[in-house]
Amino acid sequence: MKTPAELTVLFRDRGLKVTPQRQCIFRVMHNNGSHPTAHSVFEAVRTEMPTVSLRTIYQTLNDLVALNELQQVGVGTGAARFDPSTGTHHHLVCSRCGEVRDVHQELGALRLPVSQQQGFTIAGAEVVFRGLCAACSQEFIPKKNPVRQEKNRHV
Repeated sequence: MKTPAELTVLFRDRGLKVTPQRQCIFRVMHNNGSHPTAHSVFEAVRTEMPTVSLRTIYQTLNDLVALNELQQVGVGTGAARFDPSTGTHHHLVCSRCGEVRDVHQELGALRLPVSQQQGFTIAGAEVVFRGLCAACSQEFIPKKNPVRQEKNRHV
């Protein structure tokens, strides 16, 4: 994704309004690797601009998608996510907390045979790896009971 200053120029060149709210959205999204939802962008922008509307957030994010500056991704966590990394890549998704991370790995072996395309012309593929992030994994590690271990030593 371009810098906020570059996005300001791009919007003006395309005849799109550049408002302080939009510039704030540009700043929030620049290098934002968290794949935020429109609502989380709304919450972040509201800390600086309390009167911003959710409609402004959606319109600006959709304009950025149309300009190929953001990708709208559906990773099965409910709301659509917005990704400033527009190149070909895949995603890791935590099944518990919904965290999303980019995976820049070539999956050259992933091809759909013509016999399976069912009349579709394939333009691309996205892979979503699901599991638990490091923080959620830590919560599921069984804790050893020191009392039980002590009893087992004397047996």
